[in-house]
Amino acid sequence: MLHSHCVMQYIEWSVLQAAQEMSKNVENNKDGGILSPDLELSTPKSFKTFLYDPSTGAVLGRTGASWLRIVAFYIVFYIGLAAFFSLAMWVFLKTLNDDGPKYYLDDSVIGTSPGLGYRPMSSVHEGSNLIWYNVNSEDSHKNWTMALETFLEEYKNQTRSRNVVHCDYRNKPNGNTVCAVDVDAWEPCTSANTFDYLNSEPCVFIKLNKILKWEPDYFNKTSDLPEHMPKSLQDHIKKVAENDSAMLNTVWVTCEGMDPADSEFIGTVEYIPYQGFPGYYFPFLGVKNYVSPLVAVHFKNISRNVLVKVECKAWARNIKHDRRDRIGLTQFQLLID
Repeated sequence: MLHSHCVMQYIEWSVLQAAQEMSKNVENNKDGGILSPDLELSTPKSFKTFLYDPSTGAVLGRTGASWLRIVAFYIVFYIGLAAFFSLAMWVFLKTLNDDGPKYYLDDSVIGTSPGLGYRPMSSVHEGSNLIWYNVNSEDSHKNWTMALETFLEEYKNQTRSRNVVHCDYRNKPNGNTVCAVDVDAWEPCTSANTFDYLNSEPCVFIKLNKILKWEPDYFNKTSDLPEHMPKSLQDHIKKVAENDSAMLNTVWVTCEGMDPADSEFIGTVEYIPYQGFPGYYFPFLGVKNYVSPLVAVHFKNISRNVLVKVECKAWARNIKHDRRDRIGLTQFQLLID
């Protein structure tokens, strides 16, 4: 800032000096005489005079008093600017909530209908939803199993935290604790079994995206299940209602082929440990060490050398399904050579 100011000062000084000399020569040469040679100062001489003018004692076109005023101005200006920025930041921070975002549910951009996510995802082709590997190539399936191990590391470390407790449908966490996710309940979808990728029966983990203070509206009544719900899930819910009605407090999950051809080649789909996310994981309140519950989807007897398009949906009364905006569902493709 000071450098550019000096340059501008030099330009202004040069123009002023030239104007003064021009005015002086015009006065002294009204009859059209030759202009004073002082007007034709060489650039080195002019610049030297600008650096220090012995006649006025000016340095860089300014006297000591002038420099003192300009330095004082910039000091006050930047102090004021810093004070204004600090005040604006203080006001902004006062509007934030340490326990979570200011806007959530209907007031937030995310809304009230969570989306689904899946793992593993390609780390090479960003945006691709294809899970493709060759059973006979170790490097081929290793990329996917390593991606799963990295993703699940957070879940393995969660149990070491003091505020993590074991929950069930009759024992929910209090305000300062969170429910543990049992990583040992995913057998055979475990790292020790390479997530069954070597057996051509890959596991894909499904997660429900977190929405602060969102609570599911469960399908507690088997008499009014939606008609578009898969028949297999309707039958499963009715069976659960007969055995243990408390387990109806579940966000159910289904994974099916997107097209009739995909349904033919998808084989048997197994959900581990449950066919959904237990209700004791909700709502998410922003408590430290909370992790989203997972469902391991085990694709057994899936056809090889065939591209199978899969669509997984979450089911609760207040979860909408929108393929365009990826609300309440997720899609991926499986190809096993």
